[in-house]
Amino acid sequence: MNLWTRPLACGLAGLVLLAATGADATQIRHWKRTPIQVNLPVGTERIVVFGDDVRVGLPSAIADPEQLRVQSTGGAVYFEAHKAFVTQRVQVQDIATGRMILLDLTAKPHASHETVKVVQGASDTNNAGSGSDAAPAHANIPPAAFAPSAQSAQSAQSAPTAVRLVRHAAQALYAPERLVSGAPGVRRVALATQHPLPGLLPTLPVIVTPLAAWRGGSFIVTALQITNQDPRRAFTLDPRALEGHFYAASFMQSTIGPAGSLTDTTTLFAVTRDGDLADALTGPYGDQATAREADDAH
Repeated sequence: MNLWTRPLACGLAGLVLLAATGADATQIRHWKRTPIQVNLPVGTERIVVFGDDVRVGLPSAIADPEQLRVQSTGGAVYFEAHKAFVTQRVQVQDIATGRMILLDLTAKPHASHETVKVVQGASDTNNAGSGSDAAPAHANIPPAAFAPSAQSAQSAQSAPTAVRLVRHAAQALYAPERLVSGAPGVRRVALATQHPLPGLLPTLPVIVTPLAAWRGGSFIVTALQITNQDPRRAFTLDPRALEGHFYAASFMQSTIGPAGSLTDTTTLFAVTRDGDLADALTGPYGDQATAREADDAH
């Protein structure tokens, strides 16, 4: 299971900690699509500063508080290794922009505890540069987790309703509560169906389960969990493969890994207009879903 740290509430204590690091020596690393090597001293905390709120994805080998403690607040991540470990690939995701940075973490005795500041290139979209204080080693990459977009109020208002709905739904499901900004005219609504929908992606061996839904004007966005059932194959996800009448659709990731892997589950955001998810379903399964919901109401 992939562990994602949720940023802690950023209060006075967090601000004080960040201000206190200014007097210490700081190593500057540039993110340029090459994983940044960071050595962690065993038993001593090391801070990596990103500048904006981030979430951290740990591989299962170190996703244990007794192995590695990770805290994130105010754009800084606090790593404290309790035991030595070989290099592990870690993903750090900017909550506001969705940009991903890769770290190669290694825990060893007597490593530097100096603060690391990661600098991203202004024109990069999912990149920027690397520095290292040791040669990186190969490690499994944990799955990308969806980073909801936290746009300014002005840009959110100017975006099409369907886009604003998907952003709002993503934030409501995955962003820390303190970062979830209410969208005017958007409200959570009851799911049109709570049953699994095997007919939604009929060409893939997946389970599709509705999670939640929101309405904005004539649009409804429904978040659905997609889980691969095939332990041998990964699949590319294409909204055009959806069996139904949808105004728009977006997957958290463009691929889904084999069943049992760290990447075997993702989320689909399906947008309908002038109707809900049940209205959008086509074929005999759409009729079955509607009938089952009617039966549940009795």
